[in-house]
Amino acid sequence: MIFSNQEITEEAVASHYDELDRFYREIWGEHVHHGLWRNGVKTRAEAVREMARFVARRARIAPGNRVCDIGCGYGATARMLVEECGASVTAITISPAQHEQGRKQAPSGNPAHVLGDWLRNDFAGESFDAAIAIESSEHMPDLGAFFAQAFRVLRPGGRLAVNAWLACDAPTDFQHDWLLEPICREGRMPIMGTAGEYERIGQGAGFVLEDFEDVSSEVARTWREIGRAFAWKLFCHPDYLRFLFDEHARNRTFALTAFRLRFAYRFGAMRYGAFVFRKPEFS
Repeated sequence: MIFSNQEITEEAVASHYDELDRFYREIWGEHVHHGLWRNGVKTRAEAVREMARFVARRARIAPGNRVCDIGCGYGATARMLVEECGASVTAITISPAQHEQGRKQAPSGNPAHVLGDWLRNDFAGESFDAAIAIESSEHMPDLGAFFAQAFRVLRPGGRLAVNAWLACDAPTDFQHDWLLEPICREGRMPIMGTAGEYERIGQGAGFVLEDFEDVSSEVARTWREIGRAFAWKLFCHPDYLRFLFDEHARNRTFALTAFRLRFAYRFGAMRYGAFVFRKPEFS
């Protein structure tokens, strides 16, 4: 397990996404997660949608299912689950900026947007058929509590699909000190687990690991594309540069993190895993 050498609070995670809201929306777009270059995908816009569909298939989301999107970002994946799967979706985020943008995009109330901390949610027990967490579990200070909450709110037989940034099993000192720990600290992630740690903690919460797929090679291109988009913005928009040199900007170092992530994949320090956990039918 890789730990940030600075305490990462829930407020710090929310501040990260709120302060960088404009940059995320202008560079990442409405899907704030990796793309999946599979099935003939050619562009990043196609790749992020492919990732969302990949998660939906793995969680076996069907018409009428009640689904929770944990750490929903701007709600783009939640909207896809409504439009393409016919699901009833509840989308939760800790970021007020993301919550406001997502709520504006869903005037019908499906998906329903909730502003709050997943680890302190008040959803009823066994109220969802499926849950997804695309690159949000890394922001949780307690992975055990993350899984425990998912186990509590899922009905028996329900599935939890988790896509996570993962550390390699045995990082070198260089990989730890110059890539993984700074990525955690600058990206406001308290921890970065390995695939084995996710499996162990998920099973400790009561889940059965139904499937795991390492798709690192199919997502790594994301950071090359993000780097290009960011460089273009720096060239065309002086205010981007002003932000980077603003000593009062608490999250300006994330620009450096984007480049660390590209090298972390290239050097094998970081992996990208897609898990499917199932809550047993009977305890």
